[in-house]
Amino acid sequence: MLGKGVVGGGGGTKAPKPSFVSYVRPEEIHTNEKEVTEKEVTLHLLPGEQLLCEASTVLKYVQEDSCQHGIYGRLVCTDFKIAFLGDDESALDNDETQFKNKVVGENDITLHCVDQIYGVFDEKKKTLFGQLKKYPEKLIIHCKDLRVFQFCLRYTKEEEVKRIVSGIIHHTQAPKLLKRLFLFSYATAAQNNTVTDPKNHTIMFDTLKDWCWELERTKGNMKYKAVSVNEGYKVCERLPAYFVVPTPLPEENVQRFQGHGIPIWCWSCHNGSALLKMSALPKEQDDGILQIQKSFLDGVYKTIHRPPYEIVKTEDLSSNFLSLQEIQTAYSKFKQLFLIDNSTEFWDTDIKWFSLLESSSWLDIIRRCLKKAIEITECMEAQNMNVLLLEENASDLCCLISSLVQLMMDPHCRTRIGFQSLIQKEWVMGGHCFLDRCNHLRQNDKEEVPVFLLFLDCVWQLVHQHPPAFEFTETYLTVLSDSLYIPIFSTFFFNSPHQKDTNMGREGQDTQSKPLNLLTVWDWSVQFEPKAQTLLKNPLYVEKPKLDKGQRKGMRFKHQRQLSLPLTQSKSSPKRGFFREETDHLIKNLLGKRISKLINSSDELQDNFREFYDSWHSKPTDYHGLLLPHIEGPEIKVWAQRYLRWIPEAQILGGSRVATMSKLLEMIEEVQSLQEKIDERHYSQQAPQAEAPCLLRNSARLSSLFPFALLQRHSSKPVLPTSGWKALGDEDDLAKREDEFVDLGDV
Repeated sequence: MLGKGVVGGGGGTKAPKPSFVSYVRPEEIHTNEKEVTEKEVTLHLLPGEQLLCEASTVLKYVQEDSCQHGIYGRLVCTDFKIAFLGDDESALDNDETQFKNKVVGENDITLHCVDQIYGVFDEKKKTLFGQLKKYPEKLIIHCKDLRVFQFCLRYTKEEEVKRIVSGIIHHTQAPKLLKRLFLFSYATAAQNNTVTDPKNHTIMFDTLKDWCWELERTKGNMKYKAVSVNEGYKVCERLPAYFVVPTPLPEENVQRFQGHGIPIWCWSCHNGSALLKMSALPKEQDDGILQIQKSFLDGVYKTIHRPPYEIVKTEDLSSNFLSLQEIQTAYSKFKQLFLIDNSTEFWDTDIKWFSLLESSSWLDIIRRCLKKAIEITECMEAQNMNVLLLEENASDLCCLISSLVQLMMDPHCRTRIGFQSLIQKEWVMGGHCFLDRCNHLRQNDKEEVPVFLLFLDCVWQLVHQHPPAFEFTETYLTVLSDSLYIPIFSTFFFNSPHQKDTNMGREGQDTQSKPLNLLTVWDWSVQFEPKAQTLLKNPLYVEKPKLDKGQRKGMRFKHQRQLSLPLTQSKSSPKRGFFREETDHLIKNLLGKRISKLINSSDELQDNFREFYDSWHSKPTDYHGLLLPHIEGPEIKVWAQRYLRWIPEAQILGGSRVATMSKLLEMIEEVQSLQEKIDERHYSQQAPQAEAPCLLRNSARLSSLFPFALLQRHSSKPVLPTSGWKALGDEDDLAKREDEFVDLGDV
């Protein structure tokens, strides 16, 4: 993948057949049973976690070179995770790795992280589900974080094999009830152990005060108001208890149709334009209901059709953009490129890797999302227009696009606290169905669509292209994606705030027991030690210079446009209503009927977009102003750290951005050491707050797999596999061909 175009020696020789090597010989297994038992590693259980089943004398394979080595140990399954406990812990555990998760170990798989389970019968791989008549000699587990675990059960007792395989299949694949999730067991058992970070100022948007603060921060309080009409979820269970609507909109309108058909405020730009979203009304059942819905929408539009809400552009994401089915299909193909069972499979797919990548369409979907966000940014920034995002429930693509627009336009969202607050506002309180989209209950595979992962991948593209603009690193984004499957945090385990509050006992007065207090994923100290948390903060981040009081006073009423594009002259046009003459068409569309055109023609939109896009990229980048990504084909990369981190053959030795980052952290450590000496001279008791991990001092041992692994053993197999030579033709014919140049860039 990372070395295409380079031909290694020995390409014409046949690859050696994989062999199984273990640290314990099979003939020693039964004779040394007592000794093995004495060396067993202790299973660490979280509060509320229970052991369900286990099997001993299981061989876990470790993928290296063209062979597979392994170590014996116990395979256990609890109501939280599947864990492997090696008899020789040092053989599997990398003591040098200091970026360790305190909740999920290197050989742990949370039940929610299991994607597919396969069994090997007579060297044939089959998917396992339901009740088995025959049990496999080898178990392969594909994880949603793209790890692959392989366990040999050949030397395990038959009854233990039945117990562990059946237990794993049942507890990972059988449909569950919400209350049976480990989330609730942990919350009940650890009520007195909740951790809160005093430095954490993430805005949760679960109070009216939080929304008012956001309105004031964005200067949106001039045109919009926070309402509490849904307090106690009396109006709509889909919406949060508090949200923001246009000031002229009567609150009684919100109560009709349970909040559907109401423009909900997301964010306001410095020039007064705003980003809003709206869910569609229920589809019509008869002419009478249709007329009632039409008159309701007419009333909403007439209310908002007056200054300053005159120019509003609509973006119908349900009919004119991606479908959830497209996202699901593309990701299903895309992830197969990284779920590699062994080295042989890796090299066999290597020669056609780029064609498989292109056929998945995942990178194209990312490009389309970024392009749509730039189009909306152009309307708000250059044309000073309000933009209304339309979607059936306004909880999937609305969350994705509105978050990307704010990330591009608002530098506050590029800080770690700002980014976390953005996710709370647009995704958690915005009603994104994490429970269904992540399929935590295993009740409907068709609902499992990685919309949030798509968002994080789009964010990574921005971080990769403009590192100094973001306070957080790609490692932060990677561990955030992993946190989707850790069921001790409430952040990504509910479909709506109402569902969370109801099931946590915060609703209703008859509840006898105390409301459960769950951790949020933003308490990073739960997962990582301070040294590891250092790797979540970007040393390249350019902080905004602080202005003194005199400067602030003089610039108080000026918009901080900085190096973003100036407002273009808007074309004179007749006054339009909320949707101009297309109102009737859009009303029909909201009621379930599609239309082919919205307000602007596609040609006009394309011209405006191209001018805006090219003009911005022709100027120096201001990391605290407007930020646009490059969206040309070669600029959209594969998020290597997340997708390739478990594949040793894909590593770049001492390469990628690891070398640069390690040198920066070494310099930070040196500066902090000098600061300590200065503080000692002034008898200061305060030590520097941050520390650079000492493992970075030897940057020569790092690879592109860092920080998830240090230097791995590099495969000696030729980059171009034997199958590749056959595909290219005879050696004589190959010698006559001209060399082809392949520009890889950064993967």
